[in-house]
Amino acid sequence: MPRPTKVSAAAVRKAAAFIRGGGTVVFPTETVYGLGADALNAKAAARIFEIKKRPHFDPLIVHVSSIRQARTLAHIGPEAEALMKRFWPGPLTLVLPKKKIVPEIVTAGLDTVALRMPADPTALALIKAAGTPVAAPSANRFGSLSPTTAAHAGAQLKNGPDLILDSGRTRIGVESTVLALRDGKFFILRHGGLPREEIERVTGRLGAALKGGRRPASPGQLLKHYSPRAALRIIGKTPVRLRKGIKYGYLAFTSRPAAAVGCFRILSRSGNLAEAAANLFSHLNELDKAGADVILAEPVPARGLGLAIMDRLRRAAAR
Repeated sequence: MPRPTKVSAAAVRKAAAFIRGGGTVVFPTETVYGLGADALNAKAAARIFEIKKRPHFDPLIVHVSSIRQARTLAHIGPEAEALMKRFWPGPLTLVLPKKKIVPEIVTAGLDTVALRMPADPTALALIKAAGTPVAAPSANRFGSLSPTTAAHAGAQLKNGPDLILDSGRTRIGVESTVLALRDGKFFILRHGGLPREEIERVTGRLGAALKGGRRPASPGQLLKHYSPRAALRIIGKTPVRLRKGIKYGYLAFTSRPAAAVGCFRILSRSGNLAEAAANLFSHLNELDKAGADVILAEPVPARGLGLAIMDRLRRAAAR
């Protein structure tokens, strides 16, 4: 595994050379760290699936540096372009009809492609320097916790990427929101870093979230995902009964737990959902490292970024 390299102009140039040469690079975005490869190189994209142990039916998000670049990859109507102009660069992915230039492996054989323009200077510099769109899922082993630090990514991908760019902890901490346009109406495929309420100020009321199945229409739709090593259980209002011989971790929303657990983390003492989202994966990772057998997670309010947090917790808790 390569050691994380602090971000610099020289490091970005080196990373771009790896991308152009068909290699893979771990790089930061404002959401989580991604594992990137040339989106137009099917062999390079296949390496992403190999490194992550990701099933080939799960499509990748393609990252671009401009709307102009997005137009080379997808058919973009006025509704989608309006969202791009309002929210790009940012944590919004749009699933759109693809053009033939996009390899089948990137889209998992679907006739659509997921596009995003990240709001991170390193990510944008890398895409521009590489001179190609970059396919990049989260830089983790498939189904595991998404990495919000370069060290967390490196620990999960020990035999894979050619380079790991390190710019510190990511700002948002959960993946992008994913939308699809169907019959003139936008639907949420995945709650994420752009709150639903902000999108609806532009689009009007969004269609109900579309559930994924065995063949997802976009990344992050599989029923079990974003999982720590420990079993995760979302607790309700009734008192928790702890079993002897089990080491419990506790993920609290605003205050330390009343239950006598071995270790705990608090998402946000002030109840700030943005702070809670930024802490989610790192806190779950810390509870894993502390040796918890079971992680008890408190629910958070189902509004704003709370929708994304609860989506991740429910998928992590799925059996």
